[in-house]
Amino acid sequence: MPVEVIMPKVDMDMTSGTIAVWHVAEGAEVESGDPLFDIETDKAAMEVESPASGRLHHILAEAGSEVAIGKAIAWIYAPDEEVGPPPDNGSAAPAPETPDTAAGAVTTAPQRTKLALPVSPDHPAKPRATPAARRLARENALDLAEIAGSGPAGRIARGDVETALRELGEQPPAAASGWQPEGGPLVVHRAGGNTGAPLVMIHGFAADSAGWQKLEACLPSDRPVVSIDLPGHGKSPRRPVDSFRSLARMVVEAFDAEDLDGAHLVGHSLGAALALALADVRPRRIASLTMIAPAGLGPETNGAVLAGLARAGRKESLAPWLKQLTAEPQIITESFVMAAMQARKDPALRAYQQDLAETLFPDSVQSFDLTPALDRLAIPAQIVWGRKDRVFPWKQALQAPGRVALHLLHDTGHMPHLEAPEEVAAVIASRLQAAAGQPAVTPA
Repeated sequence: MPVEVIMPKVDMDMTSGTIAVWHVAEGAEVESGDPLFDIETDKAAMEVESPASGRLHHILAEAGSEVAIGKAIAWIYAPDEEVGPPPDNGSAAPAPETPDTAAGAVTTAPQRTKLALPVSPDHPAKPRATPAARRLARENALDLAEIAGSGPAGRIARGDVETALRELGEQPPAAASGWQPEGGPLVVHRAGGNTGAPLVMIHGFAADSAGWQKLEACLPSDRPVVSIDLPGHGKSPRRPVDSFRSLARMVVEAFDAEDLDGAHLVGHSLGAALALALADVRPRRIASLTMIAPAGLGPETNGAVLAGLARAGRKESLAPWLKQLTAEPQIITESFVMAAMQARKDPALRAYQQDLAETLFPDSVQSFDLTPALDRLAIPAQIVWGRKDRVFPWKQALQAPGRVALHLLHDTGHMPHLEAPEEVAAVIASRLQAAAGQPAVTPA
C-alpha cells in the first residue's frame, strides 16, 4: 500500500499551506527523511521530509498551490509495488473552510497508512538518520546500519557519519554540503575605551558581533569591549565542528589569544552556553558571567526556528523566522530583515550553519547539557531571560543554583539585548559596579 504524503500542520492557526518548491521530481527515488518540498504559511516556512523510502508518484499540487491541512498531495510506492491511479484520485485544491477545518481538524482524508512502510524481510526498518547524514553516507557508499547514532533514540547525525569516515582514514568531504572547511583563528573585534576590565561578548546562532550594537550603545563607552565571531558567522572561518565541545574549544582558543584577565563575560543563546563553558575552564581570568537566554540548560528547543534561520535564502523566507525571536514582531522591521539577509547571501554560509544546527540541535533537542558547569560556578553569575521566549523555555533557568541571579523580563522574547537593551545594560552595569566595589544599582 503506498504511503501518503500530506500537507502537515506547522502552526497552531494553520488551515492551509502553500507549496513553495518541490525538491524531488515525479518518479524519483527518495529515502525516508529526504526533503520533499518547502511550504510557506503566513507565519513560517518549513522543509517537509519524506515519511518513507520508495518512489514518489502522483504529485497533485504544483509549486504555488495552496493546499488544505491533511490533504494528500503525493504518494510513495515501495520498489516492488505496482503504480496505479492515485489512491483517492484526490485533488490538492483547498477544501472549503468549515467550523472543523477552521479549527485545524483533518476532515478530507480517509484512514490510510501515513508514517512508514511495513517492516518485513523485504523491507527492513531503516536506521533513523538526519537528511544530511543520509546524503553524506550515500555519497561515500557507507551503510547507515553500521554507524552508531549519537542523537535522540539513536538517530544518526552528520557528525556520526563524519566520524565513521575518519575511522576509515577518509576526510569528510564538507563540499558535499556546499561549503569547504577553512582554517585560522576566530575573528575578534575590539571597541570601546580603555577604562576598566573588558567586556567579552559572544553572540548566538545565526547572528554575529554586530548584533550587540543596541546593547553596546547603552553601556559605558569608556570600557573596552571584545566580541568574538563564532565559526561560520560574521568574519570567522568555517571551521568544522563535530560537537559542542569542539566549538567551545575554539572559543577558549580565541579568548586565550587575547590574553585577558578580569573579563566580564556576556553571551546570548548559544553564545551564553559557550560563555558558561569558558567560565568553567578559565575561572581565574573571569570576573563575572551574564547569560542572556542561554542554551544548554535543558533538552527542549524550537528546532524549526533554528533550522529556518539557517536555511533561509531570501528575505521573504527569513522574515517569519526572525519574528519568532521577539515578543513583538514589529521590532523586526523591513530594514532589519534586509540587513540580516545581506550577511546571508552566501549559500556556503547557509549550508555551514545548517550543518552546525544539525550537529548542536539534532531532532530539535539540545545535544549538550551545561547544568553541571552551572553548579560548579564560583564567580558571580546572572541569567537574563524573556518570559515570552519561543526558542528556549525560560523555565530552564530554574536549573540554576540559588547563588546565580535570575532576571525575568516581561513582554520580551528570545532577544532581550535587542528588545530591552536598556534593561539588560542596567543588569550588566550593576554587576560591573559590584565587581569594582561600587554600590550596586538595582535595575529599574
